[in-house]
Amino acid sequence: MNDFLSYEQRDHIVTLTMNDARRRNPLTGNTAVDEFLNAIARIQADASVRAVILTGADPAFSAGGDIRVMQEQAAPEVAPARIREDYRGGIQRLPLALFNLEVPVIAAVNGPAIGAGLDLACMCDLRIASEKARFAESFVKLGIIPGDGGAWLLPKVIGLARAAELTFTADLIDADRALEWGLVSRVVPHEQLMDTARGLAARIAVHPPQAMRMTKKLMREGMHTRLDTLLEMSAAFQALAHKTAEHAEAVDAFLEKRTPRFLD
Repeated sequence: MNDFLSYEQRDHIVTLTMNDARRRNPLTGNTAVDEFLNAIARIQADASVRAVILTGADPAFSAGGDIRVMQEQAAPEVAPARIREDYRGGIQRLPLALFNLEVPVIAAVNGPAIGAGLDLACMCDLRIASEKARFAESFVKLGIIPGDGGAWLLPKVIGLARAAELTFTADLIDADRALEWGLVSRVVPHEQLMDTARGLAARIAVHPPQAMRMTKKLMREGMHTRLDTLLEMSAAFQALAHKTAEHAEAVDAFLEKRTPRFLD
């Protein structure tokens, strides 16, 4: 697709791969954010896409922010107001776009996911890890804060107490600890990671795509809205779902004991 992010579609599954392996796939100081936003818009607009896998070129998933950019921002001539706008117009666009993408996204964490790299994984719906994966919310170690939404994302994934421990200590945890804490749903041998991710994506992609997109939207809204508000939204979505061709096909296939066929 571009220099940083490759876009590959096979059947109904898109695989996005961060390709700056030499620098461990940083998310700043390059075109990463713009390329992600372009890919997300393309996926959202393409009804044929039913699941997404996000991974990095070995050896890392993502090292997060580029340290050289941080060093430049610390220079006396760089005003705080400029840094604020750099965040708002840069990395902060990514969590808003990826978190709100209606297609389910699986993070296939192939190696270290550090700082913004961990937060990127938390923007996804599901996370599976290679045995080589490592995780750290390491911002305080560099004297900065999670500027990309990590303080909101990480507690939603693993709970406030464990998110606080990971954030305040900046400790590095391995894949097994990440599994124990619920940060990832499974750990697999490194060479099996992508096959496992594709298998999981395929199990998602067999379902009615419009219903899946609305279901994900409801789950995302449920993270920060009241129950009565979510119920109203669910009633409206259900009214739409009952009138779709894919619902009719799913019901017919169930009654006729056959595999449903959903058109893009």
